[in-house]
Amino acid sequence: MTIPDMNLLAALDVLLVEKSVAGAASQLSLSTSAMSRTLARLRLITGDQLLVRAGRNMVLTPYAESIKERTRHTVFEARNILQPNIQPLDLSTLERTFTIRANDGFIETFASKLITHLSKHAPKVRLRFLPKQQKSPEALREGKVDLDIGVLENMGPEIRIKALFHDHFVSVVRKGHPLDQCKAVTIQQYCQFSHIIASRRGDFAGPVDEKLKAQGVTRHIAATVPSFPAALEVARNSDLIALVPASFLLNEPLNSDNASLWVFDLPVQTHGITISMMWHPRLQLDSAHIWLREQVETVCHESMEKRCF
Repeated sequence: MTIPDMNLLAALDVLLVEKSVAGAASQLSLSTSAMSRTLARLRLITGDQLLVRAGRNMVLTPYAESIKERTRHTVFEARNILQPNIQPLDLSTLERTFTIRANDGFIETFASKLITHLSKHAPKVRLRFLPKQQKSPEALREGKVDLDIGVLENMGPEIRIKALFHDHFVSVVRKGHPLDQCKAVTIQQYCQFSHIIASRRGDFAGPVDEKLKAQGVTRHIAATVPSFPAALEVARNSDLIALVPASFLLNEPLNSDNASLWVFDLPVQTHGITISMMWHPRLQLDSAHIWLREQVETVCHESMEKRCF
């Protein structure tokens, strides 16, 4: 039986991800002509064109699209078998860059704590934080992200997940706001003022509005912004009430004489939020990645234990 060249499988994986002969050549440190010859061999073996020209770009054929995820998974599994990384770690010499995708609020709240914590144990480790522009497992599957942190949503059955902490929404106003110093705000007081909310899609309603509607009242949402930190900044400089997760306020001096913000509970009850970390199964037994997950969990737990609301 003729054994196929397994190097072609790795080349196929890169071609399917890059959708470009030149891009794949760069990733594999090959010349463009060598990559073109490899693509020709793959076309001959599979009996499919795999990549076809569409204007100035190249696109995958239906067959190539159908095998893209399976090819990537097979390549990672083969590497895990041939190059297992489960040996004990020497954190003092570990040199590795971990890429973490999270929203702005998580990065602003936890990034400095995590960087400081990791540098004490593994000074040569680096972190690359990427914005969470969309909820999709593709970056994990393609190896572009090591950890994805946020609310779990349609990430696929193979993605590993572990809850980091539970969160809830609170209301925030500036110091000197008419509701400043109010510890228990009624629905009527809450709806008396205009509001600022965070929505990546620009929506002007959410779970709070559904609960208010059930009580026969509505609130006026004056504006939406793309992120919770932006909503906080607007509230800090206006009379608008901001709605944010409580964890985003961990670094803020709250409800004290030197605080610039006042936080109070919502007058209606909404569902809680579970913030999780997610990773691809190819990294399940990677010793350095196991250590990273443990450190992220430790930093989050220690931070949340100190919250006062």
